[in-house]
Amino acid sequence: MFTLLEIAEEPSRLTSRLRLDDGSDAVFRPLTPADAGRLAALLEALSPESRHFSAFDGYDLATAGELCDAIARYDKLRLVLEEAQSGRIVGLVEFSLALTSGDIARFQDAGVRLVASRDCRFGLTLADDYQGRGVGTHVFPLVTEVARLLGKERIILWGGVRSDNHRAIRYYEKNGFRAVGSFAEADGSLSLDMILDLDLDLDPEPGPGGAGALPGGS
Repeated sequence: MFTLLEIAEEPSRLTSRLRLDDGSDAVFRPLTPADAGRLAALLEALSPESRHFSAFDGYDLATAGELCDAIARYDKLRLVLEEAQSGRIVGLVEFSLALTSGDIARFQDAGVRLVASRDCRFGLTLADDYQGRGVGTHVFPLVTEVARLLGKERIILWGGVRSDNHRAIRYYEKNGFRAVGSFAEADGSLSLDMILDLDLDLDPEPGPGGAGALPGGS
């Protein structure tokens, strides 16, 4: 089990290399302070549709800088997926080790008792040109392994998933999440709360090339 400070001091603990379906290599690793510019490029390039399905405060260098400044300072762990050859950041994985009162209340209403010591929140953002290519399937075994290394037993979706994001819902269901309820967003649209029990996850095959083992392997 690792602490956020230990990960920040030695990112190689959670660094892994994986082969994507097109034969290219990618690196999955913790976000570092030096990533602000490349992370900003990812956020700035997100399409209006991708932004609709995400919940960042902004999509510019200032937001990327805030995410990098928060490393090991709060309850968040962020990891990036980057192209091994170019170093371009093409994905962002976010964990929150704290639960909000809203999360706790909604899940309680659905008959699920969340416990901070065993549950965490998770979110995934991919560059538009990396969506629909099976990249998330390769990444997800690493996501579950990170959650276990953080001492967590269950994962809920950070902010839920919008009910009209059908591709994301299929992805989460494929990887063992189940819907437990729905809630209204500020604009009146519906989002789903979903949860994954790591003792019951489907552990899908990552495909040809596979994913490198965690921790530390590249």
